[in-house]
Parts: sequence; C-alpha cells; structure tokens
Amino acid sequence: MPVIKDFTVITTPNATMTTFAAPSLGSEELSAWKVVMAEGASGPEHVIDREQVWLPVSGSLTVTVAVGEESTVVGEGQSLVLPAGVSRRISAPTGPVEAVVCMRADATVTANGESRPLPWAQ
Repeated sequence: MPVIKDFTVITTPNATMTTFAAPSLGSEELSAWKVVMAEGASGPEHVIDREQVWLPVSGSLTVTVAVGEESTVVGEGQSLVLPAGVSRRISAPTGPVEAVVCMRADATVTANGESRPLPWAQ
C-alpha cells in the first residue's frame, strides 16, 4: 500500500498539474491530480477517451463541451463528471482556480490533431 509523499509537478502555459496518484507513483488503475489555473487561463480544445471527475477546491471553472455549444460553471462544493469522448475546453475566466481531477490512468488526450497520454496521469 503506497503512501505517496513526493508529487510530480508539470507546468504548461495554461495550468500547473500536481500528480497525487498515478501508475508512476504506485497506483494501478487510477490517476488523481490537482490543477491550478490563473485568472483568464484557458486550456486548449481537447478530447479525452476516459471519463473524468472534476472537483473544484477554490474558485470556479467554466467548462465548454462540444466547444461553442454548451458552457457550465462549476465551483467549490460541486463536482462535474465529463464523459469520455466529448470535446471540451476548461477555463478560469473570473479568477484563479484550484481543482482535483480523477480518472482512469490509461487515458489518451487528443488536441490539435495529436493524440498522446496525459503526462501527469501516467
């Protein structure tokens, strides 16, 4: 039973992800990480082939699915289940955001025509 003390931190132009659990840290099936986004940050439009659960810890996220179609705001005390295979964009238009995300560890993301595993979920 692994107790994880040293987390992996990956920073992109849109957010910083801190891995809490992943195969590289001893988990067999699941990944969990913290996302921190600055006010005004927006990730790229992308599709993930596994279901994700988003749990905002502070601030509010705007999640646009089938980009341009439907936007949902989710904040502290709420959770959002994003189905697999749905185009989405995550943004923090009204202030900084911190959220925890959980999903199966074997997910693949497709963005800008390129598919790859999520490095913070590995």
